[in-house]
Amino acid sequence: MTASSSALPLNPHLVATEGAPIPAAAAWLRGYDGSAGPAIDLSQAVPGRPPEPLLMAELAKAGGSNEAARYGAILGDDGLRTALAADIRLAYGGDVEAGDVCITSGCNQAFFVAMIALAKAGDEVILPAPWYFNYKMTLDMLGLTAVPLPCEAQNGFVPDPASLRALITPRTRALVLITPNNPTGAVYDPATLSAFADIAAEAGIHLVVDETYRDFQPEAQSGPVHGLFERPGWRDRLVHLYSFSKAYAVPGHRVGAIVAGPQTILAITKAMDSLQICAPRTGQIAIAKVVEAMLPARQTMRALFNARAKVFAAEIAQAQGWELTSIGAYFAYLLHPLAMDGQAVAEALAKEAGILCLPGAFFGPDQDQFLRVAFANVEDERLLGLGARLTAFTKDKPLR
Repeated sequence: MTASSSALPLNPHLVATEGAPIPAAAAWLRGYDGSAGPAIDLSQAVPGRPPEPLLMAELAKAGGSNEAARYGAILGDDGLRTALAADIRLAYGGDVEAGDVCITSGCNQAFFVAMIALAKAGDEVILPAPWYFNYKMTLDMLGLTAVPLPCEAQNGFVPDPASLRALITPRTRALVLITPNNPTGAVYDPATLSAFADIAAEAGIHLVVDETYRDFQPEAQSGPVHGLFERPGWRDRLVHLYSFSKAYAVPGHRVGAIVAGPQTILAITKAMDSLQICAPRTGQIAIAKVVEAMLPARQTMRALFNARAKVFAAEIAQAQGWELTSIGAYFAYLLHPLAMDGQAVAEALAKEAGILCLPGAFFGPDQDQFLRVAFANVEDERLLGLGARLTAFTKDKPLR
């Protein structure tokens, strides 16, 4: 059946929401003829390795159990909620308990239900710009206004807390921060996070902190990356988001989490019951058994990705005209040298040089000169020569 002018109307918020960009970008690489060397997919933060053997064994055991086929608790299995609370106490300190945790179907769902709990259509949510496109999509389809929190290249894309007050209005319900950041890779230091928390508390708005990539902090970071869970009354104003997908290499099992206070958790329970009833059970059952045991593997992965970041940075340093504006242990944000539309640059880079990354325009306005690169799960051997390939690509093209 084809669409027609007489088609019945749909939700206008959803109709106006931009579509998912990664499938469109992936199609560009299908036009590559292989002439520049093997294709390098730097577009998506997908784990390039299987789960650790101890987790794989638990997944196989859980997947074959009767329990995994049953409904679970709306807020998640007690075993995983308890294990994550203990892991957070170990990483941050504070008094996080299992009752503060809701297990979700990935971090995207965690953000979705958090926004349903915190705000209603017509309210405002402050979002770092450049932003993670799925979060902008969520706000748009829920009828929430995304207010950009500027993140500038000259500051390594770490937002300035002083800029927040001017953005807060009577309709503001939450400030969202993502650290380590997607798309830029920028890592917010403890003082910056504390300053944002102070202003949010003063303004009476929730602070939502997405730490999907908290397991991959820079080498220089030692000790807790923030003290937000040790602040008095954190349950009244903090909403913390996490994903098991990256550190545990289980994106297909869709396991994420929210940590928040009782009133927020109660509201989220209603949304979760209507949306999914419970997060998938197999991953929950298996991961609960290995959270503590996998800590050494997660630390090894952090070291590997930080070493890979150095390999990537060294290659970009050899690429004539290209500039590395920010980098974490998972993502980097590149300034390209071409006097071309950013999406045209990304498409040509895929089709001509076999390098797939995402244009900055996917992450908001005024990002046309940037490209986002997800390098962590690309083997070092595949990254070697990237600088020379980028240099060759820009040859004979118009420069800015």
